[in-house]
Amino acid sequence: MTKKTRMRIALAALSVFGLLILILAVHIYIVTRPKPIDAYTRAMARIDIRQAITQADADRITAWLYEQKGVDRVLVNPKTDIAVFTFFPVQTTADRIVSDFKASLPYKAERCIPSAAALKNGCPVASSSVTYKIYSWLKNIF
Repeated sequence: MTKKTRMRIALAALSVFGLLILILAVHIYIVTRPKPIDAYTRAMARIDIRQAITQADADRITAWLYEQKGVDRVLVNPKTDIAVFTFFPVQTTADRIVSDFKASLPYKAERCIPSAAALKNGCPVASSSVTYKIYSWLKNIF
């Protein structure tokens, strides 16, 4: 093989590699852009109940939250006095659900809104996974 042929092969391989890197970068950019809220978008919110509740209270809170328009799933933990629910933002807002909760039920409660630093760190469960570490590394690059 001549030197000219080797240079052509190396140039072609580098060109293909560069094109694949460019395609990957464009794909990551498109996939990670925020999507507008639509009918399939779900959001999650948390209500901190500022008093001790029993299992009967938790069942009552669960039933009440499921009755609210747009609420999809509800989890109430009587040990930690926390209610977590998912809802469709096109149908309602978390602030509306929490204010109705305070007005309708006799519990001292407030919506838990994470700080900017907590939001920046992401999910505390996922932060230890290898996939999350790769994702955050790629996020810092792009």
